[in-house]
Amino acid sequence: MNEVRYFSDMNVTDDFSLSLENDFDYRYIDLEPDYEGEVKATFISSRFNQGNRKAILYIHGFIDYFFHPHLAAECIRQNYDFFALELRKYGHSILPHQHPNYCRKMEEYFEEVDWTLEYIRSAYNATQINLLGHSTGGLLCSYYLNVGEHKDWINSLMLNSPFLELNEPFPKKQLAPFVSWLMSSVAQYSNQEGALSSIYAESLHKDYHGEWDINVKWKPIKGFPAYFAWIKAITDVQGYLQKHSRITIPMLLMHSDKSFIPKEFSEATHKADTVLNVSQMAKRGLALGNKITRLEIKDGMHDLFLSPIPVRNEALDKMFEWLNLQ
Repeated sequence: MNEVRYFSDMNVTDDFSLSLENDFDYRYIDLEPDYEGEVKATFISSRFNQGNRKAILYIHGFIDYFFHPHLAAECIRQNYDFFALELRKYGHSILPHQHPNYCRKMEEYFEEVDWTLEYIRSAYNATQINLLGHSTGGLLCSYYLNVGEHKDWINSLMLNSPFLELNEPFPKKQLAPFVSWLMSSVAQYSNQEGALSSIYAESLHKDYHGEWDINVKWKPIKGFPAYFAWIKAITDVQGYLQKHSRITIPMLLMHSDKSFIPKEFSEATHKADTVLNVSQMAKRGLALGNKITRLEIKDGMHDLFLSPIPVRNEALDKMFEWLNLQ
């Protein structure tokens, strides 16, 4: 077990920054074996956490992992301890025998979420835990806050472009749950190769059109296959939330002001959500609970915190303005 570090005398200046290699502790969480065998998740904590104060737990999206040191640095500047969870079969947690990003039910992830919440409370004595979920991570957080074992430990939920509905034409969206069930029943690892465009990843990666040094083993430019079992798991939870969600804690729903489906890269790709439909997102998001604030970020990308500097700074500033009032 990594030693919990405390920095009570730390002086955080405006130019404070963090390095992924030097300023975070990475710890494997050993989980119960599943249908593929051994399973691990990865718990990530800033080495500048102090303990005995408010905390933020970040959960990533699909074909994703934690590579956002600037997000953690802003949390520390704002006097929050920062933690991230890389779910099983994502990022550092991918094991050689596994199908990356694969799941059959979203409840599979509850084990590592439970462990992480328990550890933050016990080892760091967090006075408050605030969840921050991006895309599919936002869907998971929303589901957990309805049915998760420790949902009452969470003080607020912040959603960064949550994946609350398939971005497909209505007929295809209606058929998706049945088709996904049928295909995954016939062959458990059947999938749609190339289901996701590479343009979004290219817009982020420094070797293409972006500024981020992304590990392409964990976030391939062409993506991982979209397994039909995964699609069914996603649509099952989306359907549940549309009918039953009753989140009662304060929520912040953040998204871009527009969506755009590019056929090739252009600068417009850096100024819109090129993955999900923000109108659908707003409609579904506002129905998740009864204490929801909606925040629309002009020219935001799908991951608002990976947008160009002025836009991501605005998203961070407004998120903390809201959070500091809760």
